[in-house]
Amino acid sequence: MRSKSTLFLGVLLSLALGSAWAQIGQRFPSEKRVVKDPVTGTPLTFLTTKPHGDSKIYPSHPQWTADGKWLVFRSNRVKGEAIAVNERSGEMVQVTEGGYEGMLNLSQSGGNKLYFLRKDPAGGDPKVRQVIEVDLDRVFADSKARVLKSADVYQRVIATLPAELEAYGDNALDADNQWFYFRIQGKDYAGARLPAGTKIEPPFGPRRMGAGPHAIGKVNVKTGEFKDVVSVPFQIGHIQSNLWSPGELVFSWETGGKSPQRTWTVKGDGSGLRPLYPEASYEWVTHEAIIGKDEVALAIMGHRPVPGVEDPARAPGTEVGGANPGQETSWGNSGTREKPTGLAIVNLRTREMTIAGQTHKGSGLWHVHGSPDGRFAVGDDFNRDIYLIDRKTREMIRLSAGHKDTARDHPHPTFSPDGRKIQIQSAMLAADGREMSICVIPVPKAWLARKP
Repeated sequence: MRSKSTLFLGVLLSLALGSAWAQIGQRFPSEKRVVKDPVTGTPLTFLTTKPHGDSKIYPSHPQWTADGKWLVFRSNRVKGEAIAVNERSGEMVQVTEGGYEGMLNLSQSGGNKLYFLRKDPAGGDPKVRQVIEVDLDRVFADSKARVLKSADVYQRVIATLPAELEAYGDNALDADNQWFYFRIQGKDYAGARLPAGTKIEPPFGPRRMGAGPHAIGKVNVKTGEFKDVVSVPFQIGHIQSNLWSPGELVFSWETGGKSPQRTWTVKGDGSGLRPLYPEASYEWVTHEAIIGKDEVALAIMGHRPVPGVEDPARAPGTEVGGANPGQETSWGNSGTREKPTGLAIVNLRTREMTIAGQTHKGSGLWHVHGSPDGRFAVGDDFNRDIYLIDRKTREMIRLSAGHKDTARDHPHPTFSPDGRKIQIQSAMLAADGREMSICVIPVPKAWLARKP
């Protein structure tokens, strides 16, 4: 007969293995809760409320499934797997098995599908990556019916990418669901495809990031065919596709802060590489997001004090830290308000830039987005407050506050496809001030009723 301690250890091991290998399609009960914003009174719908390491998809990518019913997010409910929450019922479903890496990509037409990169669950070369497609409609249906099957029924391996590419989790799905784009950080591979004589960029800034070369590749979702897109002499970050115009990409020169030239655009066939918004040395450009067929929102930061001018927002002689990053003098002369700053919108066709708005004090707007209909823009700041802008009238209001600047991450506001609500991640409900929840904020009815 086994001892009680042996049985107890066996139960613990069984629970641990069950969590590690939890099946795609498993369900979690609703945590949905509506909370009145303590500062603005706006009703906030929290779709998750328990401390399980939740975080939303990055705002450069879709958050809602194609049918508009589910939001997909990252969570430690099952460590390393993605979860979908039904916005109406609050019920949650595990939608990956075997892990994922980096970005989660939701199709916006042709059914509910999810695409991502992952390491080979069977092991082998740690630099090899698989491109995966998940049939979410089938997952949701079988999960609801409680007739779950093996993971390979729902997940398809589109392609296996060789180690020499060093494919990484910065990736995007094209608007027509034909191509899956991804970052290639294999320097030998990327460098061999640069034009002769190209100067390789060294690290930039105090974080010692930004060095190249990197490249973008693509895989055909139907056939698994691989093609090169473009190689550049710097570190690539935040690859995103234009969801209204197939074959158009925006990506960044990633340094962890100010870049010499942050934003770039290129066609899916590798043609037309150019800076999206040519920036001056004094401009700190960041957090670009395609918000419509012809428009990209980005932040021109005004978060740093002017040298030699006392900042009234803090006591003399104190350092700016915590919720206020990017204050190191080694970033150079950028990010002050000596020149125009704020939530900027760049037209991809005319290349015209306009500033939709800026807070009158504090860090200024930081992570930005806009409604696809062109009516509204949204941004957060270092305090984790959420600001809404009417692009026609330039009116700006603080829509929501109290999301705790101690949070593990930033709110990252993202508009829904219909432009009627905004998704964020928030630590408002966190007992430790850090753990984040998935939250949806409505655009005020009075604003929606305005004439476009």
